[in-house]
Amino acid sequence: MAKAAGDDTVHDEDRYRLLVNAITDYAIYMLDPEGRVVSWNAGAERFKGYTPTEIVGQHFSRFYTAEDQAADAPARALAQAATEGRFEKEGWRVRKDGGRFWAHVVIDPIRSPEGELIGFAKITRDLTERKLAAEALRKSEEEFRLLVEGVVDYAIYMLDPEGRVTTWNLGAQRIKGYRPEEIIGGHFSTFYTEADRAAGAPARALAIAAREGRFETEALRVRKGGASFHAHVVIDAIRNDDGALLGFAKVTRDVTERVVARQALEEAREALFQSQKIEAIGQLTGGIAHDFNNLLMAVLGSLELVRKRLDYDPRITPLIDNAIQGAERGAVLTQRMLSFARKQELTFVAVDVPMLVRGMSEFIERTIGPNVEVSLRFPTGLPRVHTDPYQLEAALLNLVVNARDAMPRGGTITITAEPETRADFAAAVPGEAAFVRISVQDTGEGMDEETLKRATEPFFTTKGAGKGTGLGLSMVHGLAEQSGGRFGLISREGEGVTAHIWLPAAGAEAAANVASDAPARTPGRRGLRILVVDDDRLVLTNTVAMLEDLGHSVIAAESAKEGLEAARRDLDIDLVITDEVMPKMSGSQMAGRILESRPGLPIGMVTGYADLADQGRRLSLGLPRLGKPFTQEALASFVDQLMLAEAEPA
Repeated sequence: MAKAAGDDTVHDEDRYRLLVNAITDYAIYMLDPEGRVVSWNAGAERFKGYTPTEIVGQHFSRFYTAEDQAADAPARALAQAATEGRFEKEGWRVRKDGGRFWAHVVIDPIRSPEGELIGFAKITRDLTERKLAAEALRKSEEEFRLLVEGVVDYAIYMLDPEGRVTTWNLGAQRIKGYRPEEIIGGHFSTFYTEADRAAGAPARALAIAAREGRFETEALRVRKGGASFHAHVVIDAIRNDDGALLGFAKVTRDVTERVVARQALEEAREALFQSQKIEAIGQLTGGIAHDFNNLLMAVLGSLELVRKRLDYDPRITPLIDNAIQGAERGAVLTQRMLSFARKQELTFVAVDVPMLVRGMSEFIERTIGPNVEVSLRFPTGLPRVHTDPYQLEAALLNLVVNARDAMPRGGTITITAEPETRADFAAAVPGEAAFVRISVQDTGEGMDEETLKRATEPFFTTKGAGKGTGLGLSMVHGLAEQSGGRFGLISREGEGVTAHIWLPAAGAEAAANVASDAPARTPGRRGLRILVVDDDRLVLTNTVAMLEDLGHSVIAAESAKEGLEAARRDLDIDLVITDEVMPKMSGSQMAGRILESRPGLPIGMVTGYADLADQGRRLSLGLPRLGKPFTQEALASFVDQLMLAEAEPA
């Protein structure tokens, strides 16, 4: 039985030895009490590179790095194992070829039944791959941390599940204004406006992020000092592998510049659209007004001739007078339309604003009635302005009437003027004011923001049906623009309206021309041979009838081409009266060609429509102008003016 037992013991030892030697993932070997290798398995050979014959009997310290050997790490490891019963550590170890690997080491003491130390069992595992992976992960996390902390254009930080700040990067500090020690631990609702906090916006944002995984918005947020900014915000929920909510990642970007730029672009687009709309309406209005002017010319002229040739009849004459008054009101409307469209030809002179306003003050007071007080305030030495005095009178009267209508229970209208240099207008004349600002202020109801925006739109009116054309302010705007100035309104609801007209100050050359160029009153000539050219047959017939009634012989032409042919054919023509706006060839173009062959022939233009090219050509030729519609008296004076100019010595 003893022999059999001994045979079994040997057999068990062989099995354990075979088991240990077969293990290749662990280096399992024994050391004697001094640390020399006494056994070596296949795993040790694979990790360390030594064969059993190369390493058995050698000290295990050769597996340590030079640094660890110098620090006596091998002896300390054995001492700890001997005294504490176990040594365990991870560290760098060295292979036979000098290469390093990361090892997990366990050293256990081996003692006899009597407790005597007979050696050490050493188990080593190669964890290089895990170590490298962990190091790579650590490095990646460190790089990511540095990246996040180094970003300055985005606020990137974390919140716990309740919304308290747990991390804070440089971008968050720059955008929000808080240092890490000021905000970490604080609730992120600090960054919301008071109104958003009251509405529960912070909690709602976290709830959406938790439920849907993401929350995104653009809204106002608040910096440390209380200033608001436009922010683009993204909140992502962070969960562990089990799906439990760990917190939130929050990214905020300051998009104030982008929002402001977008708003500016939208405003510019709206302004462009408005400008294009007004320009289109202006073109349409100008064309309609021009044609309507011609119709009124025919109506007024014909009515005037009929009224002149009929004896007074109580049943007929008042009706004719009524028709004439209606046509005259229509003529005023067309002048407003042409002024809005900037197609009203203006007579520019140097205008003394205080003198002009005081000259029309009596008429203003009669117009506005007794419930409104008018106050005039003008500084001494105010420069003259370069504009049309008659159109300026009409513009001021429009503003005064509007002011009166805004004060149904009475009030005060204040008219002032002062010099002003405007950098956004043309360059100022050295030593002089570039512009004069004329202001008409009332104490009336004022305008709300929407009404103020639309106030200068053509045909827009807040007055009742039949009480306004909606062209009054448009006409003022047109006069200011055509004069090279600006027009603007300032108002708040309940605080009245102030209308400003900026007109250019007259230079020395314009200041010398202060007289009106209206035709001089003369007795009226008779017996002249006059060529009349107009493409509108109604106007042509009316003008011919007026001139013939004045005792002149008239040749009629319905186009500039016919007018040229008549002027070349009939050398007895004393003067030419022509319309300006005609197809194919304008009146001033025709006049230029006539004057090439017949220099000195008096030629006058009749038009109510201003085209810059034709106006420049007319002025260069020195051709006098009579505005449409005109009366027979004005036409007679115009003829006299043309003949007087022709008779004056050169």
